[in-house]
Amino acid sequence: MADQTVGDFLLARLREWGVEKVFGYPGDGINGILAAWGRADNRPQFIQSRHEEMSAFQAVGYAKFTGRVGVCTATSGPGAIHLLNGLYDAKLDHVPVVAIVGQTARSAMGGSYQQETDLISLFKDVASDYQQLIMVPEQLPNVLDRAIRVALSRRAPTAVIIPGDVQELEYTPPSHAFKMVPSSLGVDWPVTQPDDEAVRRAADVLNAGSRVAILAGSGARGARAELRQVADVLGAGVAKALLGKDVLSDELPYVTGSIGLLGTRPSYDLMQGCDTLLTVGSSFPYSQFLPEYGKARGVQVDVDPGLIGMRYPYEVNLVGDAASTLRALLPLLKIKTDRSWREEIEAGVARWQEVLHDEAMVAAEPINPMRLFTELNPWLPENVIITADSGSAANWYARHLRFTDSTRGSLSGTLATMGPAVPYAIGAKFGHPDRPVIAFAGDGAMQMNGLAELLTIKHYWEQWEDPRLVIAVLHNNDLNQVTWELRAMGGARSSPNRRRCRSSRTRTSPRASASPRSPSTTRMPSAPPGTAPWRPTARPSSTSASTRTSRRFRRIRRWTRPCGRPSRWSRATKIAGVFCARV
Repeated sequence: MADQTVGDFLLARLREWGVEKVFGYPGDGINGILAAWGRADNRPQFIQSRHEEMSAFQAVGYAKFTGRVGVCTATSGPGAIHLLNGLYDAKLDHVPVVAIVGQTARSAMGGSYQQETDLISLFKDVASDYQQLIMVPEQLPNVLDRAIRVALSRRAPTAVIIPGDVQELEYTPPSHAFKMVPSSLGVDWPVTQPDDEAVRRAADVLNAGSRVAILAGSGARGARAELRQVADVLGAGVAKALLGKDVLSDELPYVTGSIGLLGTRPSYDLMQGCDTLLTVGSSFPYSQFLPEYGKARGVQVDVDPGLIGMRYPYEVNLVGDAASTLRALLPLLKIKTDRSWREEIEAGVARWQEVLHDEAMVAAEPINPMRLFTELNPWLPENVIITADSGSAANWYARHLRFTDSTRGSLSGTLATMGPAVPYAIGAKFGHPDRPVIAFAGDGAMQMNGLAELLTIKHYWEQWEDPRLVIAVLHNNDLNQVTWELRAMGGARSSPNRRRCRSSRTRTSPRASASPRSPSTTRMPSAPPGTAPWRPTARPSSTSASTRTSRRFRRIRRWTRPCGRPSRWSRATKIAGVFCARV
């Protein structure tokens, strides 16, 4: 046997890039790589999901919450095909992911062989930034290094395709010869600075406005301090695109929350009432929720020149890193002494919070879902990571959860695919094993993708420093978002198939799985600091909706408290902390 095979070198090169986890599913198309994992003492660690699509989602979640490249792997043919949905999620949300996939042996390619598919054509769109088929060992370092660099620099998925027989070849490096392409490790990223003259023009626009609105997206995540300073100087309100929900704390009185279809009334009023718009790190697509054309001047800041100037007729389009661009702007901005616009924004936010609270407290049978999210807010642990699925879970996530500076959260923002909440949460736990994670999934999404991944959680949870992983299932026997969309479109009451996601043994009041036993030294406070526990105005009967809500909320609350390592459990649902709420 060769001293070092192509599979051996692949894993060694990933280690040199600092890759610690690879999310994948075994198959004979990658047997040469799997064998190398056995020789490499499972470094980087191979995380096996229950489906290749889940591996791709886990890599996306890992990349979103760590800022590092996510890596996933699958066999040829069907395995590669299954990766597509997760890779498209990465492409549309601008997340760096590298897919390493197998292919049939070179001698069989073109012969309609078992599991042979045209992977170059398959990945042509989703990995359009970079994909390559490795035919000889000398290609590997350049192709792999470039795939990682392109993924990180363009925040996009890339693909490396390795035929099965190539994986088992003896590795030989590229020589110092004609038609050989050497490679090197690492990259030092520049800080993209905008043009000084353009910064001055942008400052002139912002200084001229008296009612400034800021729209912040995920590209502003590294500019939290600068964004707050700019908002304070300009007396502006800040709306957040869905993927930018964790950019600024919702506790700031001038932060209006989400914008768009899942947005808030203060965000809508902010955009309709402003005379100047500053967009930072966002490519928010729904222009009807932005100021009417001609009624507001605009400045955009984005590091990607391909996304600049797309959504609104901005006067100044600054290409640059959000933090460095805002720092360059700050000395040129004039403090607005008239704070009436800011006061109007803050009053609107305060009124909206009262409306949300009143809506959440409306009695419902069996549970008002808004109440579940609203009452959870004061109990969210420090440094919690929250994931949400597409559908009505995204509605309540966007409007009712109040993030602090230590909270991280994400969902499938642009593709809006069903099913990523649970695999995102798994990826988040491997990226931050010391942080608690909560996933909100509808019953449709949980049946589609989540149930099998409970086994993945059961297999790996003991490796996490903090084992807390809560999965809250919004159980309504309905594809609820579709039902409401049908009602909004044409007055249709429901789809004939709306209840097809009903489980075979649905009960009227399903009980959540038993909560984990915590060490006797750990106790839950009677209420979060500075708050009072909710009390009903009248004592409800034992079967009332309020009582059932409170009981179920206590169960999820126990899961989010600080705790030591739980005792052994025999069921995966207990390991995952599944909380099923009838809504």
